[in-house]
Amino acid sequence: MRPSTGASITPVDASTEQPLGQVPEGTEADIDAAVAAARAAFDDPTGWASWEPARRAEVMDRLADAIDKRADGFVERVSAQNGMPVAVARQLEVGYPSAVLRYYAGLAREAAFEETTAGLFGGSIEVRRLPVGVVAAIVPWNFPQALTMFKIAPAMAAGCTLVIKPSPETVLDAYLLAEAVEEAEVPAGVINMVQAGREAGAYLVSHPAVDKVAFTGSTAAGRAIAEVCGRLLRPVTLELGGKSAAIVLDDADLDLTKIGEGLFGATLLNNGQTCFLGTRVLAPRSRYAKVVDAFTALAGSLNIGDASDPATQIGPMATARQRERVETYIAKGRGDGARLTTGGGRPAGLDRGWFVQPTVFADVDNSSVIAQEEIFGPVLSLIPHDDVDAAVRIANDSDFGLGGTVWTSDPERGAAVVHRVRTGTIGVNRSIPDPAAPFGGVKASGLGRELGPEGLSAYQQTQTVYA
Repeated sequence: MRPSTGASITPVDASTEQPLGQVPEGTEADIDAAVAAARAAFDDPTGWASWEPARRAEVMDRLADAIDKRADGFVERVSAQNGMPVAVARQLEVGYPSAVLRYYAGLAREAAFEETTAGLFGGSIEVRRLPVGVVAAIVPWNFPQALTMFKIAPAMAAGCTLVIKPSPETVLDAYLLAEAVEEAEVPAGVINMVQAGREAGAYLVSHPAVDKVAFTGSTAAGRAIAEVCGRLLRPVTLELGGKSAAIVLDDADLDLTKIGEGLFGATLLNNGQTCFLGTRVLAPRSRYAKVVDAFTALAGSLNIGDASDPATQIGPMATARQRERVETYIAKGRGDGARLTTGGGRPAGLDRGWFVQPTVFADVDNSSVIAQEEIFGPVLSLIPHDDVDAAVRIANDSDFGLGGTVWTSDPERGAAVVHRVRTGTIGVNRSIPDPAAPFGGVKASGLGRELGPEGLSAYQQTQTVYA
């Protein structure tokens, strides 16, 4: 983490609107220095890329331990900056990142980095899986540590070095990660961080000494990055936006005492600021009123409050700008004639903080703005369907394809439905990315995959040796 002498970034508590401090804002010169450090560490003939994978895994396990030691600090800083309830942050911003690190440490020990087979025309063929090089990793604010580790862990396992640019909205937790990197004795230059804005991020993407880009964020920004990487013939992984469908079948159990926690995690997790959430709820017309009642009751029952309160289920939006965006979409939903069943405004008694009530719209047309565009807030659109075929057709009628769920009392029936939905990930009666499985989207939801063995492959290039 290299200090700079330019402007400052001022993170703000999303629950109180109070400044949390200041950090120096990195410049292009800082990006140059970070990339040079990563380049030198990667090009060193006895350095990180040349280490045995098991030796790299030992460092990764130490880093996971160092992260776990700072659990309380990560939870406090992330929750304050982006409004994530502490109960969610403790699970997904501490436990999850260290689990991802340990998973890839195990994969580094077990994976075959070299394989030899017989050639079709005689001789032998050796296929070597080599690290791709210096990685530019650009991370958003909604799950800053988890999504940072989606990139750090497989890149480290492969033997790459990284330059990480966190979002300017979540910079304080990155300092804790830097401390953990130092404590774990990660070799110099392997992990570099520059706290900077979007202009510096664009500079990093196009930097001539970068070999690969990994980006999580909006589809608009992803398209711009893809254009640059395409021109440079630079590999890129893009995990972008979503507008996933939660398909409720006519046999679904709607008892919230049984499925309420699962529905919440699949549709409203992290205040709705989660890319894979099923914010389009496709409900059978034969039980439409009951589904509307169930989601209305779920959204209306949630405890809204300061993100630092362990009882809070819905915290504030991350920024004032994000709240304005969500409120604009709520106004569009009203204007388009959707029926508001709960929420739609700011909660009473919370005069400070960027809060929005969990909001449910019924009788939504799938072609409407609130059904087609990513809102990134606690807003659900309930859309009727006549049968399974219609539900699948509606689910696939989207520019996005990142997540999704099917809710049913018959797992086999649910499995048959999920296989027809065009999306990168989908679950039956549950939805949470697992470190051991590839995660990513199709269509406007991105390119490539993170997590799982496929996530490791994304940071490798193959070399074929004929003998």
